[in-house]
Amino acid sequence: MLETVEAVSGYTTYIDLIRPLIEGKQIVSTAMKKEVDRVSAALELALSGTSCAVVSSGDPGVYAMAGLVLEMCREQAIAIGRSEKAEDSDRLFIEVVPGIPALCSGASLLGAPLTHDFAAISLSDLLTPWAAIETRLDAAARADFVIVIYNPKSRRRAEHLTRAQKVILKHRNPSTPVGIVTGAMRENQRVTLTTLKDLHRAEVDMQTTVFVGNSVTFSYEGYMITPRGYAKKYNIGTSETKTP
Repeated sequence: MLETVEAVSGYTTYIDLIRPLIEGKQIVSTAMKKEVDRVSAALELALSGTSCAVVSSGDPGVYAMAGLVLEMCREQAIAIGRSEKAEDSDRLFIEVVPGIPALCSGASLLGAPLTHDFAAISLSDLLTPWAAIETRLDAAARADFVIVIYNPKSRRRAEHLTRAQKVILKHRNPSTPVGIVTGAMRENQRVTLTTLKDLHRAEVDMQTTVFVGNSVTFSYEGYMITPRGYAKKYNIGTSETKTP
């Protein structure tokens, strides 16, 4: 996709990551919190006839830019379509290209923490009130979901992860395994295992994704595993299914 487009719009850090792939392209690059400006510029280019890719990290539809692009099309009453067929020639062609979100890349590095039901919750309260975030954390913990935490900490939100830990501890054993993945698949990649009671001591930043296990998640040989239930159903010979 990056090879075919004429222009690329994105957050400066992400543009730098793919710069070798976009040499010779027109580039729109802005700092954090300028998402609307980036999308607005990309739409202007596209409407003028210049094909443009809006880049995100991970998957564009998971805490990323696909939603904002479509929202702004609606707000500006831009007719959009999913194809470039003749009958759609008067519409702006938009394609959402899937990627690998942090919850998938991070899970692969930990082992298999998401083999059963899970919930993804961002701790960033820039766009979502903290009260709503806390309600979601409490509901997910009470329902025994594995919880994937995005945006666990920033300079302004230094205590959010500790607050989340306290909410989850109301419903979960302190020894629950927790996986910490920073910079998944990048040069600064770091993968560690800890427990829920020690989560507040973990080294995290905005490139970190936190995986909090459910009531049956366990660690083995440095891996984090959430069983799907095969052991009980098929008697595969694990310690849970062996009889004297």
